[in-house]
Amino acid sequence: MARRVLITGARAAAALDIARDFAAAEWEPHLADSVPVRMARWSKAPARVHRYPAPRQQGEAFRARIVELVDTFGFERVVPTCEEVFHLAAPALQCRLGERLFVPNLATLRLLHDKLAFAHHCSKWGLPVPESHPIDCVADLARFASRSRDWVFKPRFSRFGDSALVAPEARALAAITPSPDAPWMAQARIRGEEVCFHGVAHRGALVAFAAYRSSWRLAGGAGYAFDPVADHRRETLRKMAARMAQCANIHGQFACDAMFDEAGAAYVLECNPRATSGVHLLTGAGHLAHAIGDGVAAPEATPGTLYLGPAMVVFGLPQAVRGARMRDWWRCVATGRDVVSRPGDRWPLFGALCDAASFSLTGFKHNISTNAAATYDLEWNGEELP
Repeated sequence: MARRVLITGARAAAALDIARDFAAAEWEPHLADSVPVRMARWSKAPARVHRYPAPRQQGEAFRARIVELVDTFGFERVVPTCEEVFHLAAPALQCRLGERLFVPNLATLRLLHDKLAFAHHCSKWGLPVPESHPIDCVADLARFASRSRDWVFKPRFSRFGDSALVAPEARALAAITPSPDAPWMAQARIRGEEVCFHGVAHRGALVAFAAYRSSWRLAGGAGYAFDPVADHRRETLRKMAARMAQCANIHGQFACDAMFDEAGAAYVLECNPRATSGVHLLTGAGHLAHAIGDGVAAPEATPGTLYLGPAMVVFGLPQAVRGARMRDWWRCVATGRDVVSRPGDRWPLFGALCDAASFSLTGFKHNISTNAAATYDLEWNGEELP
């Protein structure tokens, strides 16, 4: 019988690509989510799709459903891709599922997810980070008002860069309302090239790694087209990732935003302790599955441009028209590879567009952005979990 894996957060393109990679490694992949996931359901990838209750709003029912799925199908690994990772790492599920969960404990996840705590710990580990300060109330903003253009302000618990203020004017800075329950931070602005890296660690040892940059981004900063980073810079980032994995004893996936300043020095900015678009550089031949399933080191990521097809159409094309970048857009599409659809498996592209429309509708109903709607039912902002 094939080994079985449950990949949660099936709404993410990363989840579908991970499932394809486990299939290539001759595992039996299953996907699951709390919302309809047409991208995954309409794919020809050999993966069964399940549904569970919303982790954030129906925590007890979510935990019961995960246990039911694991008991029914005998999954050897449970691999999260989105912010349900925090709910899976809650003590009750950690205790029940144990070694099956490919996630760190909740304390480690909190350390990585809290942007200020992460910056402080990176300093302790000898990793370069920009100067960072807590902002727990409006009064804490006063000392930055006269030099706000030299700083980046962001909530300590956030995603997609939706709320970040990069070098704001004093008037924009005055509009935010930090509090102990919704803390912010100030981080010195680094000017240079922004890059990202994705790592997979087994009990503190880095076993898979990819570094990339993106010239096509959403307004908040999230990229949807990915180019490999130059060799010398990739090695610098790899050493950072290995140090981080070791010092935090990470067991799972993690990803970081980083910056190379104008002098070429690298700084770690923040961490996402979950799957990100970097997984797409590692999938295809089953190497990522072997890294996650057995801790087998994956070979170097294959160079080449990758992109999220639906985002290149919905966001990239209008950006190209407005910014007179049609030639760049066409070059990316023509020479790169879509990670959502594949030859012979094109329906996930249309499924992803339908999923995006559903998130837009959810955002409209709750008066939040589409990005916020995409994590509305699973995001975690540091609150206690049973």
